[in-house]
Amino acid sequence: MTDRIEKRVLVAVTGASGAVYAQRLIEVILPKVSRIYLTATDAGAQVVRHEISSENLRFSLMKALSGEIMASDRQVLRLCQNNDLFAPIASGSSAPDAMVVIPCSMGTLARIATGQSTNLIERAADVVIKQKKTLVIVPRETPLSVIHLRNMLTLAELGAYVVPPMPAFYQKPASVDEMVDFVVGRVLESLNIPHDLYTPWNARMR
Repeated sequence: MTDRIEKRVLVAVTGASGAVYAQRLIEVILPKVSRIYLTATDAGAQVVRHEISSENLRFSLMKALSGEIMASDRQVLRLCQNNDLFAPIASGSSAPDAMVVIPCSMGTLARIATGQSTNLIERAADVVIKQKKTLVIVPRETPLSVIHLRNMLTLAELGAYVVPPMPAFYQKPASVDEMVDFVVGRVLESLNIPHDLYTPWNARMR
């Protein structure tokens, strides 16, 4: 546990395309933070199984959601069931330092924005907001309706970071992995976690 940031991060996966962002985020922060809580909606777990192969991966999100957590990761990574409102992260006295909903469906977005707590993800988000911790939303939908935009504005006004998965191209990405890394890098910046996933714009001029 040496050289880790003392930060407890909740990663919540919901039923929108883009599970690869959650996969990559956890890969990157596993050696960096003191605790990762992982939870997913049923639809989120289905999307993970559909979009991500578990082959040749240092960390498999699909296996972790099934409870198959590598022995080397168990000290950091803790799986929470989305129907478990007795989980520590459901209480204000044990709120995580940060929460990332990645990807975030528009249904989950709406319920968080209106303060509903029908499951652990929504309750944990409510806790993070009321305790004034860091909330990062990675919304996955296009085009966006006025309803979606209003819900995002509500959360932004409450202090949440809204980080749409919009890769940049100034660094001339050569692969999908590099485009994913750009988005994950922006999430890490919102969490105040250092990274080297992409080269900043005009880095040589800084």
